[in-house]
Amino acid sequence: MPRTGVAAGVPYVAEPPATPRPDAPVVLVWHLLDSPRTERAMAAALPLDGLDAWRVHLGLPLCGSRSPEGGPEALYALAAQDIVRNVHRPIALGALEELPAAYAALREQLGLGAGPVALVGGSLGAAVAQLVLLEAAPALGSDVAAAVLVSPVTQFRPVIDVAGRMLGFDYVWDEETAAFAQRLDFVARATEFLDNGQPPVRLLVGSEDDLEAFLAPAERLRDALQVHYRDPSRVEVVTVPGMGHALAEEPGLEPAPQTEAAALADAHAVVWLARFLDA
Repeated sequence: MPRTGVAAGVPYVAEPPATPRPDAPVVLVWHLLDSPRTERAMAAALPLDGLDAWRVHLGLPLCGSRSPEGGPEALYALAAQDIVRNVHRPIALGALEELPAAYAALREQLGLGAGPVALVGGSLGAAVAQLVLLEAAPALGSDVAAAVLVSPVTQFRPVIDVAGRMLGFDYVWDEETAAFAQRLDFVARATEFLDNGQPPVRLLVGSEDDLEAFLAPAERLRDALQVHYRDPSRVEVVTVPGMGHALAEEPGLEPAPQTEAAALADAHAVVWLARFLDA
């Protein structure tokens, strides 16, 4: 049965491995800002069924039970004022900063052992996973064993540029927000993956997602990593037919029936993680 709780202020849903053991792998999962936009909804959309590992879905700051007063509409209002400074930046950097204490609390609460750790994220949650990989791996006790990035933010500027055109605004970058965008340009940071063990990375992109914001940047990250990896087959892009950007139907706040596209993404994630986690 899934376990729910709060680890150092971070809400989570945890599914234990089918085979309890001290060295069971641990998979940390971060949700999207689109649907599914809470840890509970993400656990239903991307449960990683069949993976014999701890699967721990973590809530992002400013989302779900940690939404600003007024709920999602209040978050939309903050986004209208400054979508990068008020929403993306505090969520992504907040999730990164809170991980060490949260993971330590998870280890105590769930009795996690010394098994390998993998990372999974969707959209901005995928950016969080990459930040953790490059900047916070020591908090996990070892190099990241594998990663799956779904509808991923791999280059942040194109995401905001495309969103601006769709919503009718031109985002004005300043020194602070430009620095944040540079930090989330993982194509430019590709050589840092080498310093963190050359982890195997599978990028899952929807055939119906935006080319400029998500599909092309994912391919650029794959190409950049394959240039540097000793084994280029450890990095790949998989296109999920019929999948857009979201993994669940709106509103994406509570667990909902898994969509066909999400089931395909889930299966692709499980195959990749099982291969490198022996799970």
